[in-house]
Amino acid sequence: MVNPVHGVAHYENFPVASWLCPPALRAPVRAIYAFARCADDIADEGNASAAQRLLDLQAYRAEFLAAVATAAPDATPAAGQCWPHIMPALAQQVHAWQLPLESLLHLLDAFEQDVRRTASGQLYADLPELLGYCSRSANPVGRLLLHLYGVRDERSLQQSDAICSALQLINFWQDLSLDLPRQRHYLPLAALRRHGVELESLHPSAGEQPQAQAMLLELCAHARALMHQGAPLAWRLPGRVGWELRLVVQGGLRILDKIETLGGRTWCQRPRLRAPDAPLLLWRALWRPAAALPPSPPFAPHQEKAP
Repeated sequence: MVNPVHGVAHYENFPVASWLCPPALRAPVRAIYAFARCADDIADEGNASAAQRLLDLQAYRAEFLAAVATAAPDATPAAGQCWPHIMPALAQQVHAWQLPLESLLHLLDAFEQDVRRTASGQLYADLPELLGYCSRSANPVGRLLLHLYGVRDERSLQQSDAICSALQLINFWQDLSLDLPRQRHYLPLAALRRHGVELESLHPSAGEQPQAQAMLLELCAHARALMHQGAPLAWRLPGRVGWELRLVVQGGLRILDKIETLGGRTWCQRPRLRAPDAPLLLWRALWRPAAALPPSPPFAPHQEKAP
C-alpha cells in the first residue's frame, strides 16, 4: 500500500483555501484538495508498479464510498481506514454541502486513466481526446467549487469547464521540460505528426526547433481561446470568489504569454509566475473585464484522428 500521508503540493487546479476564499468554504475546499492530492500521489509518486497503483486507487475509492455511507445519520462508523486523515473530513463535507459524488469519482477515474496510459506509453491521439481526459481530471474541480458557491446554471458550468480545461492544458505545455525526461507527457500524436516533430528532438540542449515551436504555439493558441471562452464567468461571480477566479484566469494567460516569449520552447525552460508578475495580474484582474480580453477565434481543435 502506498503511504497515504503526503505533503506534495503539485495538484495545481485548486485555489487552496487562500485568503480570498470565503472563510465558510475553507473547510470543504481543504477536504476536496486533500482528497485529490492524495489520489494524485498514489497515481504518480514513489516506485510502485502500475498494477499496485491501480489496486491502491481502487482501495481509495472504496474507502471514500464507505466513509460517505457511514457518515450518514445512524450509520455504523467504518473501521480499519487507511486514510483516516482524509476520508472522514471529506465525508462530513459531502453531507454538509451535498457535494456531487460524480465529480469526486471522476477525479479518481482520471488518476486511474493516467496510470494506465503511463504504463502503456500510449499517447493521446489528438486534442479532442485529450480534452476528454481534462473533463475528468480538471473540470470536476471547477464544478465542485461552483457547487460550494451555489452556482448551478448550465452557462456557468460550461464556462467553468472551459477555464479548468484551459488551465490543465497550460500546465501540460508549461511542464514539458519536467515531463519529457520522465516519458510522461500529453503532446497529442496528431499534432506531433502534423508538424513532423520527433520526440527525440525535444531535449534541453536542442537549439531552434521550428516545427516543434510551431506545434507548441498552436497548442497554446487553443488553450488561450478556451480560456477566453470561460473567462466571462470570472467577472460574473461576485466578491472574493470572483477575485480568486479572475487571478486564476490571468495567471493562466500570463503563463501563455511567457511560453510565447520563449517561442514555445518549454522543453528547454519552464516558465513560471514570479513576484514581478503580481502587479500585472492584480491590475488585469481589477481593471480588465472579460469583454476587454483580446478577441480569439472560436475554439475548434483539429478533429483528425491519428492513424
